[in-house]
Amino acid sequence: MGRKRFVRAHKAWRILAMTDPQNISAFDRRGFLKTGALVTVANLLPSMVSAQNKDKEIKVALIGCGGRGTGAASQSLTVPGTKLVAMADAFEDRLNSAYGELKKQFGDRVDVADDLRVYGFDAYKKAIDAADLVLLCSTPGFRPAHFEYAVEKGKHVFMEKPVAVDGPGIRKIIEAAKAADKKNLKVVCGLQRHYQNDYIATLEQIKNGVIGDIINTQVYWSGNGVWTRERQPGMTEMEYQMRNWYYFNWLCGDHICEQHIHNLDVSNWFVGAHPIKANGFGGRTSRIGKDWGEIYDHHYVEYTYANGTIMNSQCKHWNNTWSKVSETIIGTKGTAESGVIKDRTGKTIWRYRGEPNNSYQTEHDVLIQHIRENKPINDAHYTAEASLTAIMGRMATYSGQEITWEQALNSDLDTMPKVLAWNADPGPKMGPDGLYPAPIPGVTKVF
Repeated sequence: MGRKRFVRAHKAWRILAMTDPQNISAFDRRGFLKTGALVTVANLLPSMVSAQNKDKEIKVALIGCGGRGTGAASQSLTVPGTKLVAMADAFEDRLNSAYGELKKQFGDRVDVADDLRVYGFDAYKKAIDAADLVLLCSTPGFRPAHFEYAVEKGKHVFMEKPVAVDGPGIRKIIEAAKAADKKNLKVVCGLQRHYQNDYIATLEQIKNGVIGDIINTQVYWSGNGVWTRERQPGMTEMEYQMRNWYYFNWLCGDHICEQHIHNLDVSNWFVGAHPIKANGFGGRTSRIGKDWGEIYDHHYVEYTYANGTIMNSQCKHWNNTWSKVSETIIGTKGTAESGVIKDRTGKTIWRYRGEPNNSYQTEHDVLIQHIRENKPINDAHYTAEASLTAIMGRMATYSGQEITWEQALNSDLDTMPKVLAWNADPGPKMGPDGLYPAPIPGVTKVF
């Protein structure tokens, strides 16, 4: 970065730190200078925003009408001045269910014309075209295409995590995120811990040196599994996999991507970097059968950061076993979890005493505030890093090899089907026993 651009970016960072601590807490000075150098100081000042922009109704489109999408739409509509004007989903029944639920809850603020309740593989385009703000809540494999199109059309975006399931998808997200910066678009992503008060306060304590230098992180998503949906008579293979999207990598990326990404992201956020390599193991020992698709039911990954810090990561879907969903940050002087810090003897030396908040709601409050006040925000950068961290871990457990960040990012293994149609081949296929083959370390190719 040139000297003049550096000075402008540094000045912008200082103004944002003073005027918007909620936003600046989501990334440090170095991260802002890296991703926000093109932002001008004028764009950061609320006084530059006209009253007309503050009062303008924001038209919202929902892409992906499952449970998380319906929840995101509800949270967006909770913010005054928003109206849902378009909805899209692959399935008509899922769209209609979400429409009915939201209409009952919000009445006239759900104003979706019949021709803007659209379904099918390409339905997202018509819905995005109709809105100012789009909520990208479909299954993760479709996220890169949806985000690319939304940015191309100049729309502000809320999108769920993960933002991709493979290297080619991550590269699309990265390029679209850069384009969003150039177009001054606002992007918030569903890694809601960045908007949770106790996490933000804990990070501030760590930055102030309370636990010393970070030397290790331990992150967990260990619990029971999730739903399955039975194959129905006449259902094509494409529809079956779409209905059971959690169990197929081209749609979900495995549960290390879909759920454990939250914990991996916290480690990256608190360390202030992404890992440079990963090795690990996993498999299927509990969840074996025709209903469980191709993914693993457990993963253990050792990640290494450039400064030598190690992240030990474990996630599993085993019923009736020990469960934990959390992150522990270990320093030379103590350890931190969300809202609690202990010294090396185990004595609590700090506890968060502030107000709790609903971080799922705060995400949408912050996004719409930034749209109205024309303040920069783009979570896609760190969410792409968190997503690739999970993908890199999956590649390591599936292959049994040590995988570097560059190998994961530059992998040409594109998991998406070549054709998206209900009678098209989605890729994964059952064996003669009715089971989908699981990855085999030492055999499975991940590049």
